[in-house]
Amino acid sequence: MARRRIRPFIQVGATALLIISATRAPLLAQNPAVVTASNATAETAKTWVDDRAVLEEFIRTARVERVQEIGMGVTNPKRAYFAPGGPIASASWKPIRPGRYSGHWENYKSEIAAYELDKLLGMNMVPPTVERTIDGEAGAATLWVAPVRMFKMGENTRNIPNPGNWDRQVRKMKTFDLFIHNPDRNAGNLLIDPAGNLILIDHSRAFESWKRLVSKVERLDRDLWKAIDALTPEAVTAAVQKWLTAGEIRGLLDRRELMRAEIAKLVAAKGEAAVLIP
Repeated sequence: MARRRIRPFIQVGATALLIISATRAPLLAQNPAVVTASNATAETAKTWVDDRAVLEEFIRTARVERVQEIGMGVTNPKRAYFAPGGPIASASWKPIRPGRYSGHWENYKSEIAAYELDKLLGMNMVPPTVERTIDGEAGAATLWVAPVRMFKMGENTRNIPNPGNWDRQVRKMKTFDLFIHNPDRNAGNLLIDPAGNLILIDHSRAFESWKRLVSKVERLDRDLWKAIDALTPEAVTAAVQKWLTAGEIRGLLDRRELMRAEIAKLVAAKGEAAVLIP
């Protein structure tokens, strides 16, 4: 399959000019203030959907030439640069070991579990993420996607292409976060590309085995909820058993039961059309 080269995406902040250019780079904007693009074409950063297996294997096995500090993010992720000539230039690498840090549970394996569930549910919102060992240390390596910028909570969405689709993507995100118990969705891990695609990163705090929901059930995405509702325990286990404990998998299924109960109450009170949005 021919791979197109992504043209540079120029982003201008209040005090800095950042030019992001690579075959498929980068996952994190390096300046959280960058907000606008001079490129008027609606390029997509979701270039992994048709060849994810190739990219997964490359990220997992390709030679890493150097590792660089990203300089942002509380879990101190790094950027791993591959030898030239491959399908991608670099990946984000998070080698954080399972444990509590500043009161929060963190685990690099949760990043991989989130990607595997994204695949299982057909979301295509979480970039390819695999386990990768660098210099003897294991971590989660995630495709460094581009062109993207960080989406700020409460940002006016009038200038985002296809606002209706954006609203649906946000509903999908909220539905997914309820299921995986992700308490850490914030402006630092919401990425948007020029085509208006919402790309989700940073799930290292997800998947604790709590039998409770991280937020209220309100307006959920109908198709994604139906996909979650239809999952068998066997399918969930097969997808994530390498990355989650038995208790964490049980927590996923317990939260689904809580979601079912809350959805049933809301549908009875408001009608399905007000709760499960197409």
